[in-house]
Amino acid sequence: MANEKSGRVIVLPGDRIDPSLIPSHPKRALKLGPGLRHTPPNELVSTVAGQLVTDPRKNSIWIENNGGRYKPAVGDLVIGTVHHSATDYFYVMLSDYTSNAILPQLAFEMATKKTRPNLNPGSLVYARVCLANRHMDPELECVSPTTGKADGLGPLNGGMVFGISLGMARRLLMRKSVEEGRVVVLEELGSAGLVFETAVGRNGKIWVSSENTKTVLVVGRAVKETDEKNLGVEQQKKLVRRLVKEAA
Repeated sequence: MANEKSGRVIVLPGDRIDPSLIPSHPKRALKLGPGLRHTPPNELVSTVAGQLVTDPRKNSIWIENNGGRYKPAVGDLVIGTVHHSATDYFYVMLSDYTSNAILPQLAFEMATKKTRPNLNPGSLVYARVCLANRHMDPELECVSPTTGKADGLGPLNGGMVFGISLGMARRLLMRKSVEEGRVVVLEELGSAGLVFETAVGRNGKIWVSSENTKTVLVVGRAVKETDEKNLGVEQQKKLVRRLVKEAA
């Protein structure tokens, strides 16, 4: 049985999910995320321990779990490192000890054979997973298939990448990261006057860029410390005040 603690539903491997906790949508099919298995005809069973999370707008449900390695899923936003390239593809590393993902060289906004980006080994890209199954290497894209626009995807120039837990990455990527994910550290840093931009990868990475190198380090440290110490909202605010004061 799933146990409720402080308004959160915690499950263990093998727990059957109460039907009242499963979202429903008149037009969207239910989307199962990591940590859940469908047992016909209509039962959901957890495969990992963690927090049960739902997104009624997307009609999706998953288990929030910080452990394990990243497994690509269609629609995930990821930060990858170019390993090498071939005639038509870039081969991109998403995590250690897993096979490379493929990124077509024309899967960029306005890309043609003459204008496609020249990405050297070690280059960073922000991409979306468009194909993922156990029998094939995942495939990425840096352009929206419906609009043809980059929509924020593409090469990441400059900045630094920091490793974070998979759970923290998912919280930062929530539509309402403050209300739902209880992560206020980035908003607090911005309110303190720091100017920076970020990109969050579902594969446990956050990219931080700023004209001020010290700002990059402060932001990266703040996010990692929030993640590693599982800080609450008020603790995050105190952390930001301390780090900003130390960097002044």
